[in-house]
Parts: sequence; structure tokens; C-alpha cells
Amino acid sequence: MKTKKRFIAGANCPNCKQSDSLRVWEENQIEVVECVECDYVEQKTPQAVEARSHSSSSPNSEQLIGIFKPE
Repeated sequence: MKTKKRFIAGANCPNCKQSDSLRVWEENQIEVVECVECDYVEQKTPQAVEARSHSSSSPNSEQLIGIFKPE
């Protein structure tokens, strides 16, 4: 089965700073974020994603609003 990779609208790559170049997908219960412009790849387990989104309380920290999952 082919994995659906979704682009993250409005996101900037932390490595090359290119806008709208990050895509996300899940592989073996690990969330993978990859930039299509450079070699940046980030992998997170679902527990790390949950802890990060709830532990950020400073006003300058990035927060995940939601992930679009087309049916």
C-alpha cells in the first residue's frame, strides 16, 4: 500500500527556510517530516508529538494547530 504524503501549508523548512516545501507522512507509527528542497528530515513518535504540542507555553513557541487528513 502506498503511503499518502501531505504538504504542510505555510510551513517553512528549519534548514533552508523555503516556504511550503515540507511534507509529512506516517511510517511504522513514526511521523516523518521532510523538505523537498533540501536534505532536512525529522522523525517523531506520536508520544513525542503529543508532549511537544502541550509543553510549549511561551508566546514565541510554535504550536501545531492541526493536521489535514483528506478522506
